[in-house]
Amino acid sequence: MATEDQVTEVAHAIAPKVTDWLTSNSDLLVQYGVNILSALVILFIGNIVVKTISNSVAKLLEKKQMDQAVVHFISSLVRYVLFVIVLIAALGRVGVETASVVAVIGAAGLAIGLALQGSLANFAAGVLIVAFRPFKAGDYVEIGGVAGSVESIQIFQTVLTTPDNKMIVVPNGGVIGGPIVNYSRHATRRIDHVIGVSYKADLKKTKEVIARVLESESRILSTPAPTIGVVALADSSVNFVVRPWVKTADYWDVYFDTLQAIKEELDNEGIEIPFPQMDVHLNKLDV
Repeated sequence: MATEDQVTEVAHAIAPKVTDWLTSNSDLLVQYGVNILSALVILFIGNIVVKTISNSVAKLLEKKQMDQAVVHFISSLVRYVLFVIVLIAALGRVGVETASVVAVIGAAGLAIGLALQGSLANFAAGVLIVAFRPFKAGDYVEIGGVAGSVESIQIFQTVLTTPDNKMIVVPNGGVIGGPIVNYSRHATRRIDHVIGVSYKADLKKTKEVIARVLESESRILSTPAPTIGVVALADSSVNFVVRPWVKTADYWDVYFDTLQAIKEELDNEGIEIPFPQMDVHLNKLDV
């Protein structure tokens, strides 16, 4: 093990060489230090500029009354692209050949693209969603096997919020790759009720009672007119379809209210709504 005196001798021997090297390369060290400091400044200021530009783009699109989902998608895309440019500029400042960096990024992008084909497919699907706009922020949709209100369309995924306030993230590829049901696209929707009454019920009177309930509901549209008719002779009941039209915003409120009102009015008129039942006949056998 080296003694303290030996360590001191080595330090005294090395110190002059280190001092000579620092003296002879002082200009180079200062230049490197300035370049590194400049690169950090570029990253710091560039990040601020990128955020400012992306926010400005978002505000500009909002002024043009574009959908919030589209605004979020485009502003995010602008932010990522500009940050890559700032990063290349910072690397160039510390002496890295930017042409080589671009080539490396291209090669890396190709390799990553082959490895992450699903992510690229999601990105391409996001572009298609923004271009064709099958839905917008706030719409209630069914996509990828789940349903909810559209919160945002991001670069790789679409974010939904369910009626019970759960967040669902759906890859954009799954959105484009399957059926898209948009419940909010049109201004009106049709309510579909199936009301079963007893086989002993007066069908004409039943239809009149249901029509009276619908006429008393002011939120039901007169055009198109509601449809009321017998749709099936089921095992335990005669089934009526009741199909009024309402504004999309009133759908669920009218759905619940009319269903309750029909039940109460049928009860008041003595019209039975039967439950499933089965008649069993027993025959006595002579032994």
